[in-house]
This record gives sequence, structure tokens and C-alpha cells, in this order.
Amino acid sequence: MGLPDPVWTFETNPENMTKDDIKQVVLDIIADIAPDEDLAAVKPEVRLRDQLSLDSMDFLDIVMELRKKHGIEVPEADYVQLASLDSCAEYLHPKFEAKGK
Repeated sequence: MGLPDPVWTFETNPENMTKDDIKQVVLDIIADIAPDEDLAAVKPEVRLRDQLSLDSMDFLDIVMELRKKHGIEVPEADYVQLASLDSCAEYLHPKFEAKGK
């Protein structure tokens, strides 16, 4: 009996991440930094700060967690690209793809 086939996840294959996977990554980070927020009702096209009680420090925490957990750098000039879940997915998708190459 041999070893089981490895289970590939987006953490081991970032180039395989879908935009929905990226939205979930962002939601998981928000759940860690703002555990009292109801993330089930978040609308992907609406600005996160309009839906959730996130302040500027929470937003910086999101950026820092992306760097720490996933090695994704977001320059300060690009912070506006992370306004909604949809815009996060659009902006971050090529960055995750590039990590896998």
C-alpha cells in the first residue's frame, strides 16, 4: 500500500486559485481580524468599508496578512484596488498566478 496522492490546494498551487478562492482568502482574513462581523451577507460588488465596520487599521491588517500568509505584496498606491471582494479578486488573481510560476 503506497502513499496517498497529495491533495493540492490553492496554498500549494497558487496559480490554480480562482477568483472565488481569492474572495474566500480575503473573507478568512477579515474573519480573523474582525470576528464579530457577519460575513455571510457581504455583497462582492459593494465596498467592504460600506458593509463592514472596518477602520483603516483593519484594512492595513488585511494587506499585512496577504503578505504574511500568501507572500502577496500590495503597494500603498494600489490599496484602492481592494475596495470590494470583486475588486480584490480582480487585482489579486494575477498576483497569485505569478506566485505559482
